Amino acid sequence: MKINQIFLALVLSCCFGTLLAQQPEILKSKALFAIGETLEIHSKILDENRILNIYLPQGYSPDSAKTYPVIYLLDGSKDEDFIHIAGLVQFGSFSWINMLPESIVVGIANIDRERDFTYPSNNPKYKEDFPTAGSSATFIQFIASELQPFIDNAYKTSASKTLIGQSLGGLLASEILFKHPEMFDNYIIVSPSLWWDDESLLMFAPLPNLAEKSIYVAVGKEGEIMERTAKELYEKLKPAQPDTKKLHFRFLEAHNHGDALHQAIYYAFESLF
Repeated sequence: MKINQIFLALVLSCCFGTLLAQQPEILKSKALFAIGETLEIHSKILDENRILNIYLPQGYSPDSAKTYPVIYLLDGSKDEDFIHIAGLVQFGSFSWINMLPESIVVGIANIDRERDFTYPSNNPKYKEDFPTAGSSATFIQFIASELQPFIDNAYKTSASKTLIGQSLGGLLASEILFKHPEMFDNYIIVSPSLWWDDESLLMFAPLPNLAEKSIYVAVGKEGEIMERTAKELYEKLKPAQPDTKKLHFRFLEAHNHGDALHQAIYYAFESLF
């Protein structure tokens, strides 16, 4: 009996192997799938190397005369906001959608966002909770003096520049808007952490040349301070940018601090472009 069972198992094994051998080959090839390129550059201003993630529109060619607007994305690591924002840019620039022009996306990967996105605070509690904070001026200089010239030299860029920042990145985008508005043409500011340094940034008076800028401010259901300060930012910008087609505010009641960005950027692209 035992011998018969062994014989039967051998026969079934041979038959199964034959059937597998007769199956057609399915996999023909396999390759990595990429939506852009990753660069490492050295910043003398920051005294460190920085990673950039770059999305290039379909058909982009360094030999073409065509140029593209550039969208600079804070929190631009591939495990932060780069992939889904680049996806929105691709979708929005499809010819049958035509929500925004084909654009290059430059995602700035973080090393220490608390250091880079905040200006110095006089509040001892913030100094204790965020010991590396306070170097936004240096990071802004890096963007203006090193990053933007590098991108303009390395890629086929037009003059149009957009900045996207959320949370502490929204704080930095707001600081640039108030202090160095000439750096960008369009500002998309989502859930800005304007509570920083006891809301001192809201004491700044907007510069008169903001009338040339397009600005989109959004916040989700994120608590009294976040919601109030985002609305105060919008109200403060109104006298400097009275054109309602260039200044927008949206309260995303169905979203919170964790998921407001994606929806906000979609609405911003609809409104600004």
